[in-house]
Amino acid sequence: MIGEHPKGAAGGAFAVAGDRWAFSGALTFDDASAVVDAAARLPLPASGVVDLAGLAHVDSAALAVLLALKRRAVGERRPLEFVALPPALDSLARMYGVDELLAH
Repeated sequence: MIGEHPKGAAGGAFAVAGDRWAFSGALTFDDASAVVDAAARLPLPASGVVDLAGLAHVDSAALAVLLALKRRAVGERRPLEFVALPPALDSLARMYGVDELLAH
């Protein structure tokens, strides 16, 4: 169910993976603030790429986190591109009309 972690799903985090970031785990209301706080302590990825293939469970809070990262990138005048969006996240982005904001 949206907004609840499936049994055994842990909150996720961004990690530096070479010149990009990779996300693994869940990104929901339960952990969005902690994810944003932790991401703020990382330099934006050198390549500007954030790989979301490891995103296991999402709700609309995931969109808020990604948009906050986009705002940060604009403020730092750096490119930021999200790749491998899971279908559930892509669907939410289209439903809320922010899919274009998540594109390059």
